[in-house]
Parts: sequence; structure tokens; C-alpha cells
Amino acid sequence: MKRLITGLLLTPFFFYIVCFAPQQVFQATLVVVALLCYYEFLGISSATFPQYENLTRTFTGYVAGVIVLLIPLGQVGVFVLLFALLAFALSLRHGNLGGVLPITACSVLGLIYVFGSWRCAVELRAISPWWLLFAAAINWFGDSAAYYVGKNFGRHKLSPTISPGKTWEGTTASLVFSGVSGVIFLHFMFPGVPAWEAVLLCVIANAAGQVGDLCESAIKRGAGVKDSSNLLPGHGGWLDRVDSSLFSIPVVYWLVKSGWLQL
Repeated sequence: MKRLITGLLLTPFFFYIVCFAPQQVFQATLVVVALLCYYEFLGISSATFPQYENLTRTFTGYVAGVIVLLIPLGQVGVFVLLFALLAFALSLRHGNLGGVLPITACSVLGLIYVFGSWRCAVELRAISPWWLLFAAAINWFGDSAAYYVGKNFGRHKLSPTISPGKTWEGTTASLVFSGVSGVIFLHFMFPGVPAWEAVLLCVIANAAGQVGDLCESAIKRGAGVKDSSNLLPGHGGWLDRVDSSLFSIPVVYWLVKSGWLQL
């Protein structure tokens, strides 16, 4: 019930923010969500390396992440490099030098994984809010199908070490259902997209999202935690809710922007 109520509250809010909110409201909301995701990622990192400091208290990464979301796109790459060098240098202040590499790596990976992906969301929305809606939600359409099919017909485990509940049957159902709903969406919102390219885009976006889900499950299992946090009743944390989107959004943005597909 908690999961259902949270979903009913978040869905219209998400739809408004992505498609209709003024740019300032969208960016402010994105900053808050990104900061929460980064906090949860650092929490998982701290649980993975408990012998070192609590990484959630390193405010440098939070500040750097907000900057990544707000500065001109052409400056992001150099800024991330400078942050990586700064994080490397700051890690030297710890007495236990065994923490230099994991602390630096977690801070930098978190910046790219969370804020880098959300920066792609900013750029994708600038092209069209409907592209962002597609990229962020493409895997959500398949979640219900994956759960139902996997629970009732799943026989072959997808990755028992990482996520014992996931099956190949559920994964296939997610791919098919997301593909069908995604193609219908693209047909109405972007009628100029050829059918075969719409199908290919849906397959790639869904596959990227499912890999993102597995990656987040892997770091949680490695850290020995069930959820990234308890901020969203019934869903766990924000990172649990958007883990697939953090992979699908950059992929869709690259495909749309690069011209690799004639979208």
C-alpha cells in the first residue's frame, strides 16, 4: 500500500516537472533530487568501505554536483577533471592511506553517475520535454510487466548473485512491454521518427535502464544494504527509484543529439 500511495503522489508531480514546469522550477527540483541521490550513493559507498570516513559528510562533492548541473555544457568536462584532481588531493589528508583510492573513486564516480546523468536530463529537456519523459520513464512501463511475468512464469534467473528475484522471463516482458508502449508514445509525440528506429531506440533505452537497475543492485549487495535509503515509503530511496533512468537518459540523449539515429 505504501508503494502504491507513493507512486500515485510522485507520478503527477514528475509529469508536471518534466513536461510543464518553468525552467527554474525544473532545475531547482532536479538539484534537490540529484543531491539526495548523491547522498544515498555516498551512503552505499560508506557501507562498502566502513573502515574509512563517512563519505556523506564530504560536502565538496555536493557543491561540485550542483555546479555540474548549472554551468555551460562546454565547461562540464574540464570541471569534472578538476574535481577529480581536487578529490584526489583532499583524500591525502586522511591518516589511513588505504582510503585514498576508494574515497577518491567513490566521490568521482558518484559525481559522474548522478550529476552527469541528470545534466543529460537538462540537455534532453532543452531539446524537448517529451524526449526527457520518454527517456526517464521508458523502463517504468516495463516494471509491472516484469514483476508479474517474473513472479508467475519466471524460471530462469537473470543474475542470481546480483538480484536473485530477477528472471530472463521478466526481463523479456519488460523489454517487450516497454518497447510497445514506447513506440506508441513516439508515434504520437514524434511522428517523424521511422518505426524501425523507434523500436531500436526503445530496445536500447530499456536495455540500458535494466543494466542500470542491476548496477545499483550490485553496489547495494556489495555494501550489504537492502535500499539506498528509506526516503520514499515502499520504494526505498531516490536512487532505487531512478537507477534505471540514470542509465537510460544519457543513452537516449546521446542517440538524439548525435544524429546516429535520424530522429
